This record gives sequence, structure tokens and C-alpha cells, in this order.
Amino acid sequence: MDYILIGAGGHSKVVIDILKSQNEEVVGIVDDDPKRNSVSNTPILGTTEIIPDLINSFANAYYIVCVGDNRTRGDIVKRLEPLDLKYGIAVHPTAILGSNVVIKAGSVVMPNVVVNVDTFIGEHTILNTACTIDHECKVGQFVHISPGVNLAGNVQVGSFSHIGIGASVIQGLTIGSNSTIGAGSCVVNDIEDNIVAIGCPAKKIRSK
Repeated sequence: MDYILIGAGGHSKVVIDILKSQNEEVVGIVDDDPKRNSVSNTPILGTTEIIPDLINSFANAYYIVCVGDNRTRGDIVKRLEPLDLKYGIAVHPTAILGSNVVIKAGSVVMPNVVVNVDTFIGEHTILNTACTIDHECKVGQFVHISPGVNLAGNVQVGSFSHIGIGASVIQGLTIGSNSTIGAGSCVVNDIEDNIVAIGCPAKKIRSK
């Protein structure tokens, strides 16, 4: 299948690598920064303004928004909503997916990720390198689970939340929407919406 990526930052390099490992064709990248001309030998085709032309030229292409920041990724998807793009899924071949795992469109699963049985991953979510998502978790849309994060079983993560690198969440907890868990934190209690929490145990330091 043909893929067109939106965003030419470092995240796009990883997505290109994943797609090539799946023998998918990356046609090119669109990015609104005119200074960029290629990423990992993949051409920058133009700004997002040319996407209607790309839809005509590559009618069967899938798109992935390659932006690590959740809110920015969400804004791009919302802005492009009238174009009714087809969003693909990139899953690295080293990732391990249990039975009855659901991964929705636009999401990316990076190398050495483990997602265990009966887990749901929402749209446009990033499961970054070597994170583990255990059984029956529910991860919302536009979430970023950073490298080395461990979610125990039955954890729920609300949309637009970010779990920082190396953090751990014990079983059965809920992390609300639009919240941030700091790097290396240990979450042992529920975290409400719009909260920044850090430490071990993780404690609220401010509201968003």
C-alpha cells in the first residue's frame, strides 16, 4: 500500500522505518515548514495545501500524522477532517500483539512494544519503543505512551494524555484525559483529567 506522511520531524523517521519493514511504499511527506526537503531519503512533497491534489494522484493512499505532541496531532487531524483522509496503522514487526487487541486508524506501534490480550488502542495514538500495555487496558485517542512505559492490566488512559518515559501504572487505575505523567513516575492512584503528576508515588503538581 502507498502511504503519505504528515509531518517531517524525528517521529516521521521512525514511521518511515516501520513502514519499510512492512514492505509498504512511502510516497512522500507533507509538511508546512518550507525549509525541509527530505527525511530519510523520503521527499517532502509540499505543504498540507497540496493534499487535495495527492488524493487525486494517489486515490488509495493511507495517511499517518507523524507528530509526537498530542494536541498538535489532534489539531492537524481536525483541520484535515473535511478531506476525509484514510488513515493507516504502522506496527513494527518486533511488536507483540495479543489476541483480541484492537488498534484504531492513525496509530503507530514502535519496536519491541507488547500489547496484551483484550486491549483497545484509540485513533492516532503512539505506543513508543518497548512500552508494555497489559491485558484489558483501554487507551484513548491522541495518546502518547512514551518509551519504556509499563501499564499493568485493566488501566484506562484518557484521550490526549501523555505518559512520560519509563513511567509505571499499577493495575486497575484510570488516568484522565489531557493529563501528563512525568518521566519515571510510579502511578498508584487514579489521576483526574487535566492534571500534571510526577514522582513515586505520582502526585499532582498542577492543573492544566
